[in-house]
Amino acid sequence: MATVILLRHARSTANGSGVLAGRQTGVRLSDRGEDQAKALVDRLSGIPLSDVVTSPLERCRQTLEPLLAERGIDPSVEPDLAEVDYGQWTGRAINDLLKEPLWTVVQQHPSAAVFPDGEGLAAVQARAVAAVRAHDARITAEHGPRAVWLVCSHGDVIKALLADALGVHLDGFQRIVVDPASVSVVQYTETRPFVLRVNDNGGDLSGLAPAPEKGAPEKTDEPPSSDAVVGGTTGA
Repeated sequence: MATVILLRHARSTANGSGVLAGRQTGVRLSDRGEDQAKALVDRLSGIPLSDVVTSPLERCRQTLEPLLAERGIDPSVEPDLAEVDYGQWTGRAINDLLKEPLWTVVQQHPSAAVFPDGEGLAAVQARAVAAVRAHDARITAEHGPRAVWLVCSHGDVIKALLADALGVHLDGFQRIVVDPASVSVVQYTETRPFVLRVNDNGGDLSGLAPAPEKGAPEKTDEPPSSDAVVGGTTGA
């Protein structure tokens, strides 16, 4: 199967505002976020992207604009990778939400958390994982198992995807940190995913570009092994 880069949208005007934006419209990137979006062009240079899939929300599409313009890629919009539907919590101040009994559930037992007039975090994970796996299967069929593709989504959605890939119960997903404009990387195989990066904020990503071993013929149709390397990998 292919390798997917999970990109959280760049810093938005809502990040740090003390308000839970959720699916509110009109939330755009801050000045810092626009700089982060521009920096992605250089950061991902040299990595061939077979496809780009994005949440429909404006802050994700704005994050991708410089990269898509550089690559000439028309992204696929995936509603199942949209932000959590926080229902009645949408647009409320975080300080007020801290007083809600549900806040403790979200923090300590998120698999049981269902937002009033919104959705549950377990349902968010289910829809996001199903969407990523479906796109991964499609891209693998079209471009081969060594393909690399990119998803642009939201913090809690990406944390839920990483928890699934790590084999961590959803109740542990709050232990995962996913910053704005950070990159996490998952490689799916026939029997299990491998997590290659988590919350990478500036590291060298060139190792994600597929390359044959020195002196060996390139095998573009051979899927990655589902076996872990005993003793650890030797590096890209």
